[in-house]
Amino acid sequence: MSTRTADAPTSAGAALPRRLTAPAPGWELTADVCVVGSGVAGLCVALHARAAGLSVAVVTKVQVDDGSTRWAQGGIAAVLGAGDTAAAHARDTEVAGVGLCEPAAVHALVTEGPERLHQLICWGAAFDRDHRGHLLLTREGGHHADRIVHAGGDATGAEVQRALQDAVTADPGVTLIEHAMVLDLLTTVDGRAAGVTLHVLGEGTADGVGAVRSRAVVLATGGMGQVYAATTNPSVSTGDGVALGLRAGAVATDLEFVQFHPTSLYLGAGLRGQQPLVSEALRGEGAVLLDRNGVRFMTDVHPLADLAPRDVVAKAITRVQLRDGVDHVHLDARAVPDLAQRFPTIVGRCREAGIDPVTDLVPVTPAAHYASGGLATDLDGRTTLPGLYACGEVACTGVHGANRLASNSLLEGLVFAGRIGAALAAGLPLAGEPAAPGPDQDGLLDPGARDQLTGTMSGRVGALRTAEGLAAATDELARLRSSVGRGPLPTPGVASWEATDLLAVASALTVAASARAETRGCHWRADHPDAVEDWRVHLDVRLGEDGPELTRRPVGVPVVQPW
Repeated sequence: MSTRTADAPTSAGAALPRRLTAPAPGWELTADVCVVGSGVAGLCVALHARAAGLSVAVVTKVQVDDGSTRWAQGGIAAVLGAGDTAAAHARDTEVAGVGLCEPAAVHALVTEGPERLHQLICWGAAFDRDHRGHLLLTREGGHHADRIVHAGGDATGAEVQRALQDAVTADPGVTLIEHAMVLDLLTTVDGRAAGVTLHVLGEGTADGVGAVRSRAVVLATGGMGQVYAATTNPSVSTGDGVALGLRAGAVATDLEFVQFHPTSLYLGAGLRGQQPLVSEALRGEGAVLLDRNGVRFMTDVHPLADLAPRDVVAKAITRVQLRDGVDHVHLDARAVPDLAQRFPTIVGRCREAGIDPVTDLVPVTPAAHYASGGLATDLDGRTTLPGLYACGEVACTGVHGANRLASNSLLEGLVFAGRIGAALAAGLPLAGEPAAPGPDQDGLLDPGARDQLTGTMSGRVGALRTAEGLAAATDELARLRSSVGRGPLPTPGVASWEATDLLAVASALTVAASARAETRGCHWRADHPDAVEDWRVHLDVRLGEDGPELTRRPVGVPVVQPW
C-alpha cells in the first residue's frame, strides 16, 4: 500500500497547468493505435501492432531518425555467449539498480531479450560478427560477462534505427507524421485515452495544431535530458511524454534517478545543450580514466575499476574534479587496438574538436544521460491511465531501479514493445468520443525562462545534490510555476510548449530528489551519503492541485491496476 512521505513535503506548491495552451485542432486523422515517438521503442510497437492487423499512426517530433536511439554508441545486452545465463544478467542488472529493480520486470528483460534481439535481426539490423559469422560480444560497465552486441563498432543505435525505419516506412498500414510535437492527451468521458493533440509544422490551420484519434495511445517519446543545461540527449528530449502523462493524471515514478554518463566529451566551460558521448565501450576494450596527474583512480574505488556501474564511475569522477578543482578528467584510449577502425564515430567527433584519441588523452566529464524513472507501467506497458501505454525511456517498467545497467536500454525497448504489441493484439475497445477539456486548466511558461530552469537543474539537482541546493531549486521552480498564467500570455508554439513540459518534469523530479534522504544509485545526496533500508521504496509522483505530490511505494507493490 502506498503511503505519503512523512519526512519531506509532499507538494512543491504552485500548480502546474493541466494542458498546454493551444488553438483547437484544425484537422484530425484516425488510427487504431497512436504511437508517439520513433526510436527503438516506438517503431517496434508499431511493427508489432501492424502484425496484429491494427492501423498505426506514428507521431515523431522532428524526423523519424532524430531521436535518442540513433545516438546510442553502446550496444544491446543479451545472453548469447557460452557460459552466460539469464540469472547472471539479472544479477548484474539488480546490482546496478541498488535494491529498487522489480524482479518480475528484470526476469522478463533477461529471458525474453535474446528472442527480441533475433527478431530485430530478422527485421534487418546487421550487427558486428567475427570471421565465422558469429555475433561479436563485448563487455561494458557493470557486466560480468561478454554479452553486448554492437553494430559498426560504436554506431549500434544508428543501425537499429535504420533497420526499424526501413521496416516501418515499407508498411502502408503505418501513417508517419513527422515534424510533430505532441501536446496533450485526448480522453473519453470515462477517462480512457482516446488520442492526442499535436502540432505539425505547416499542416491544417496556420499554427499546425491537429489531432490523432485512436483506440490506444503508446508514448515512446524518449528521455528528458534537456531539463539540464548539458546533456548527451538530442534537442528533442524535453520530457514531453512524462509531462503529457502527468497532466493527464498518470503516475510517474523513480524520477529522481537521472543517470549521468561518466564520459561525455568535455568541450569547454559553460557549454549548453547536447554534448558528444564517449561510449564506455572504450573502457570495455581497455581505456582507463586518469586524473590531472595521469594517475588511475578507479582501481581503488570498485572491483571492476573503470568498468564499474555508471553511477559509481560518475561519482568517482565528480569527487576527483572537486578534489582537484578541475572540470574534467582524462580518458586514455591510446592502447585500444585499431581504435580508429573500431570506434569511428567517437574518434571522428573527437578529431572535430581537435583531439585525436589515437595519440591524445580525451577530456571527459559526466553529463545528464538517461532517466531511469518515468511513467509507471506494468509488465505490458500499461500506465495508470486506461488506454495509455508507455515504452522505452519515457516509461518506468521497474527494470532499471536506481541506476540503469549499460546496454539495457535498447533491450528494454525491444522487450517491452513486444509485450505492448501482445496486449494490443489481445483486443482494443471501440473508439470513444473525447471529452471536452475542463475550463481554466491551461497555461504556458515563458520560453525566456528556459535557460534559468535548466541552469537551476544543473546547478542544484545535478549529479551531486544537497538539501540546501534542492531547497533553492524547489523555490525557484515554484516561482516559475507561479508565473504561468500571469502577465502577458506567451505565444503558443514549440518554444513555450517545450518550456512548460520541462517545468513539469523539473518540478516532479525535484520533489522526489528532495524527499529521498539517502544516496542510492545515481541519486547522490552529499548530506545523506549512505543508502538507507527504509528508503528502499519507489516515490510515485502525480499532479495535485498545488503541484507535484508524492507517495511512497514498497518494491514489489504494483501501482498500475488492471484496466
